[in-house]
Amino acid sequence: MDAQETSLGATLRAWRDRLSPAAAGLPARHGRRAPGLRREELAELAGVSVDYVVRLEQGRAVAPSAQITGALARALQLTHPERDHLHRLAGLLPPGAGMIDDHIPPGIHRVLDRLGDTPVSVYAADWRLIWWNRAWAALLGAPQGVLPQERNLVASRLPVPGTRGTVALWPVRADNPDESDLAVVADLRQASARYPNDPRLANLISRTTAGNPRFARLWAQAEVRGHREDRKTIIRPDVGEITVDCDVLTDSDTDLKIVIYTVVPGSDDESKLALALVAGQPDHATTPPDTTNGRTATSEPHNLHSRPS
Repeated sequence: MDAQETSLGATLRAWRDRLSPAAAGLPARHGRRAPGLRREELAELAGVSVDYVVRLEQGRAVAPSAQITGALARALQLTHPERDHLHRLAGLLPPGAGMIDDHIPPGIHRVLDRLGDTPVSVYAADWRLIWWNRAWAALLGAPQGVLPQERNLVASRLPVPGTRGTVALWPVRADNPDESDLAVVADLRQASARYPNDPRLANLISRTTAGNPRFARLWAQAEVRGHREDRKTIIRPDVGEITVDCDVLTDSDTDLKIVIYTVVPGSDDESKLALALVAGQPDHATTPPDTTNGRTATSEPHNLHSRPS
């Protein structure tokens, strides 16, 4: 076993031991001995198998993919320098300057944890869904049956034939579909100016322009502005329709988009949302196979405090 293998495993163990369950948003459990996260807790947060975490820490797996490395960094709430160090230990180049960053800094994690049972999701600059809490999953249904690269709001609103882009299990109806579509496309154009060399963003734009005439028309308008708010109705078969206000908070340093879902106090929507949160996410939400490292796993982390448009 070489030094890199030992260092990768030892570093992961050290970072796992220092992150308390409370800081990770996990519920309190009696009879704990370890001060930090258990392996199964890290695996759940990062969306990988427990066996894979064991193999990484023991040096029997030494080449996690960039996607899995990023998921581990988010689950461990690493700083940007620590995230870059983890990539290097895994034999990967850290995410480059001028590229879209999926990493959620510890400060933003703390803000998310304090939102409690409010449905919240986090998107990258290209509107890829990268994080959600339990309340969001209970309201919309966790998209664990969808590959991480297909969990994109643009692909969900303006789909291309042959793709399965979606970020919600239940049907969602925008209050003003034309304005919602234009706002998302204008926001994406704004991102294209900030990240002109990002291949993931370029591929999304070219693929959607070629495959969705409506997107192509909206893109040709060349409107540039951030997407700030929306109103949507989630069509649930169990509790009925729930209308929510969606406020988009964009972090100026990372361009991460925090979307917070609220309802009018005292309304029928508030009662229905409470019922949806009690019901939890559907049992039939499934996890797709991820064969990147020969295992079955999801590649996007969830927050388990309230639990991962």
